[in-house]
Amino acid sequence: MKGVKISGRPLYLDMQATSPIDPRVLDAMLPYHISRFGNPHSRTHLYGWESDQAVEEARAQVATLVKASPKEIIFTSGATESNNISVKGVLHFYRDKKRHVITTQTEHKCVLDSCRHLQQEGFDVTYLPVESDGLADLEKLRAAIRPDTGLVSVMMVNNEIGVIQPMEEIGKICKEFNVPFHTDAAQALGKIPIDVEKMNISLMSLSGHKIYGPKGVGALYIRRRPRIRVEPQMNGGGQERGIRSGTVPTPLVVGFGAACELAMKEMEYDDQRIKALQERLLNGIRSKIDGVVINGSVERRYAGNLNLSFAYVEGESLLMGLKEVAVSSGSACTSASLEPSYVLRALGVEEDMAHTSIRYGIGRFTTEQEVDRAVDLTVKQVEKLREMSPLYEMVKEGIDIKSIQWAQH
Repeated sequence: MKGVKISGRPLYLDMQATSPIDPRVLDAMLPYHISRFGNPHSRTHLYGWESDQAVEEARAQVATLVKASPKEIIFTSGATESNNISVKGVLHFYRDKKRHVITTQTEHKCVLDSCRHLQQEGFDVTYLPVESDGLADLEKLRAAIRPDTGLVSVMMVNNEIGVIQPMEEIGKICKEFNVPFHTDAAQALGKIPIDVEKMNISLMSLSGHKIYGPKGVGALYIRRRPRIRVEPQMNGGGQERGIRSGTVPTPLVVGFGAACELAMKEMEYDDQRIKALQERLLNGIRSKIDGVVINGSVERRYAGNLNLSFAYVEGESLLMGLKEVAVSSGSACTSASLEPSYVLRALGVEEDMAHTSIRYGIGRFTTEQEVDRAVDLTVKQVEKLREMSPLYEMVKEGIDIKSIQWAQH
């Protein structure tokens, strides 16, 4: 790469952006790339039958992980497509009676953009603010529901700060008012237990590449009883119950199914291991430097996502200095813009602190050595940047920076 000198590949701590494929998932996929290459919709020969059977087995594997029926799982190209089908599809189908959507300010961009799209078509959208810990206020949600509310969409685990929303409580409120409840569970699948019955979920978006499966495949859970209807966003041969036309990509779907089955077996073990590594990372950094703030709720969060802000450090410089660690400052989708994260701004994090946030993503294949190396590099870089910072000097001398009147030149 131009102008970037690093020795070897950096260590990977960006599991919220994507995860490496589990070798066992790749093993399950390979035959469907090579010898069993049939179109699962070919009804007249063995090639089609064996592919179709593999797709249906994968459908059952995905359904089992979220305690749903295989008939309620629709394969898509990923969570972005599932979110689009859910938000636009439901409101378009019920457009005569339902004209209002409720979501939160910290949703993933594809949910927010789908809502903006609906606003341009004349629908109303309420963007609920979140508390300073990133959790939705249930009373505000209850107060926002109207007779013409067609959907409530709240993500299960936030991609930037890892907070887990109170799904069962939100589900109860939606049930009480008889409003369909959609959740983007891309970051939650295989990491925290999901039960579509307990949580009263009507629609749920899932993704393959966040759970050590292949990229380019995801799923949409659509409840059958009480039945929820959507208007398809893709027209064609009527595959996937007419909701998502297009040939189902057998190898990808098989990989997604295998990843779900592995997650089912290993979720508890992974969780304990990741919790220990997260503590190691946090304690390692905090024991050596001060002014480290955790963004989002500490109690209600997924351990594999640690979003930290470092006071008196310029965020871009910190990211650039951490060349040997692959981390990010927010969502991969919006990491190209220099605006501070809209998720952190919604939490009320001040702009200077929002700019210094780093998201560490720990996963199934992260090692203790990698965590220790990340601690050393982070501490070294923060200390180096603080040495150059006049603000840090002033703070050490006991000056309250916020009370300073900066002169305009």
